[in-house]
Amino acid sequence: MIKQRQVPVIERRIRPGRIPDSARKEGGRPVRTNRHKCACAPGAHHHLRRRMVAFIAAVLCLQAGSAAPVRAAQYPPACVHIRYTGRIDFRDPARARMSSAGAYFETAFRGSACTVLLENQDLYGNHNYLAVVIDDAYRGRIRVGGNAREYAIAGGLKDTVHTLLVCKATESQIGYVDFLGLACDEIVPRPVSRKRKIEFIGNSITCGMGLDLSGVPCDSGTWFDQHNAYLAYGPRTARALDADWLLSAVSGIGVIRNWNSPGPVMPAVYGNLFLNTDSTILWPVDAWAPDMVSICLGTNDFSDGDGTYERQPPDSAAFANAYVRFVLEIRKRYPAAEICLLTSPMNPGEKSVRLENFLRSVLQQLRNAYQDAHVRMFVFPESYTSGCDYHPDEAEHRSMAAELLPFYKNVMSRQP
Repeated sequence: MIKQRQVPVIERRIRPGRIPDSARKEGGRPVRTNRHKCACAPGAHHHLRRRMVAFIAAVLCLQAGSAAPVRAAQYPPACVHIRYTGRIDFRDPARARMSSAGAYFETAFRGSACTVLLENQDLYGNHNYLAVVIDDAYRGRIRVGGNAREYAIAGGLKDTVHTLLVCKATESQIGYVDFLGLACDEIVPRPVSRKRKIEFIGNSITCGMGLDLSGVPCDSGTWFDQHNAYLAYGPRTARALDADWLLSAVSGIGVIRNWNSPGPVMPAVYGNLFLNTDSTILWPVDAWAPDMVSICLGTNDFSDGDGTYERQPPDSAAFANAYVRFVLEIRKRYPAAEICLLTSPMNPGEKSVRLENFLRSVLQQLRNAYQDAHVRMFVFPESYTSGCDYHPDEAEHRSMAAELLPFYKNVMSRQP
């Protein structure tokens, strides 16, 4: 059981690292290895040295006058041995603001326990979920919210080196989570040798909505209580391909219209860090260079909404033209990437056929009018609707990943 308890927030004074530029001298960078040293000295193997480290940590890392006890060294977000991937805001070097679904950090620690310091945005009173992976074994989600700041994510382990990955399971519109640092005996370098990078652009399916029933059953709690991006098809296939993943996904979003509203659609928010209409905090063009981009959009364009107003079927020309413009934007951002167009794994029958035809028109335009030979298409063989609100459940995400894996392997084999 992952435990949490409330403690005062510990403020640490650290030397800022390099912060990426953007429209307001702001922005985020998805893979970051800070070049300066951790603000706190790492622990040691022997008990006496650990006590000395705790004393040094208290001097270097705790705010003057704080009465909070130090059980282990405090490692701030800028520690050189913590690696980040995803839409993460680094404007404040004392906190890594994890925004989008699937954003993650990873490191390695020595010892039998580790605690993570977090602060939830509490947007509209929302809580968030983070998935925890220790020694490459998935340990479940932790719920982040309220006044809790300290989350014991590992305990009772062998006193040796362990790997750690913490992934944001919920999406950007639920609110961000600030990562404030780690409390462990010692943070050590984690060997990371992933050869590829993949970006997954999509909607609630890509976010992993409705797949995780481990804590809250369907039709209970809030609409995002079953979110788990870590277990969704994208990160699953990325791990199988030994690739880093990045999700640019928002539930309910479409290409020319959303599930129950005209917008803002994905092409309108993609360039903003938080995938919303705030264009003052941009997603830097040089922030991420994937080998492959997988786009799974269109489900919500074909949605009937909630029935409160009449929605006509989407216009094929309007959809194709908007989709082509969006792919051209992706191509401008990532000149060398392979781009994959996915049909919907949720749309049934006639809607599925129409979306497939729309995407074939998009593919034809990109290849013929723009001579882009590095765009391909994948058709899901069936629909997956066994999860909450007719979304794919965990087993179906596993099946989707298995179906996509050979296709992705073939596409990425064309990379130099």
